[in-house]
Amino acid sequence: MAEYDSRLDMVHRLRALTLQLDLLGAEFAQEHGLHPTDLRALIGLLDRERAGELATPGWLAEHLRLNTASVTALVDRLEKAGHVQRDRDSKDRRRVILRVTPAAEKLGWDFFGPLIAQASDALETFSAARLDAVRDFLVAMTAAVESARSRQQDTEH
Repeated sequence: MAEYDSRLDMVHRLRALTLQLDLLGAEFAQEHGLHPTDLRALIGLLDRERAGELATPGWLAEHLRLNTASVTALVDRLEKAGHVQRDRDSKDRRRVILRVTPAAEKLGWDFFGPLIAQASDALETFSAARLDAVRDFLVAMTAAVESARSRQQDTEH
């Protein structure tokens, strides 16, 4: 039972961290006139770019589980606010590539940069082995949430 309590404690701590990050994201969104989905879209686009992959409206729709009309409205809103730009793919001019603008990246760094610096500083006390364990934990928890979301979506359809 103690092992279960320890695992449950970890899940609760992860949930508490998620809540704090969500509240911080909501504050950023409200301060900059963004919808929560706008912020999720920007984060997704930045993560995609960081991975060296192109983001299309179709990818964004799948990533956020939105229909194409909703993604069009979302991208229109972000483009009008100067946060996203649409570019044509140089290899296939019919395909639209979405990119976060440098101004939007700066806005995000100005707000979230201090948190990122503090988090990075806190991780400096961890050995490489402990960082590997944390990474494994986060990968496993992300996979668990993605699996639960997929099952939930399957039961809704």
